[in-house]
Amino acid sequence: MTESQPRHDVDLTIVLTEAPGAPEYTFRLEASDGTVSGATSLPDPAAALEAVQRYGEDTFFPEPGPPKLCTQQYGGPQIAVVTGWFLGRKVHSRFSRTDGCEIARWRAMAPLLGGVAGSTGAI
Repeated sequence: MTESQPRHDVDLTIVLTEAPGAPEYTFRLEASDGTVSGATSLPDPAAALEAVQRYGEDTFFPEPGPPKLCTQQYGGPQIAVVTGWFLGRKVHSRFSRTDGCEIARWRAMAPLLGGVAGSTGAI
């Protein structure tokens, strides 16, 4: 795969760390034309693809705007880094659970980050 021509509509690699110093989990989501490929390694690939199709554009490529007010709550030490391609656009996005806004992003994309449909946390 070249930098300018992704092979799939969705080709994402997710690296999840549950806590500092903990082992990393690596997952993959590949899909074309709404169909998950066999290279996908997430626990709930259909839910992951649905989350990406529903929230991917806003999550990976947010529009600039005024600063958001976020609740100052802590959701846990988990970190996930998502890289790859989404609809021909290069993705490099970091997820954490450090405040209310980040927790909401995590929950929206939980199946992509190694959870299953309906989960709100890490694996």
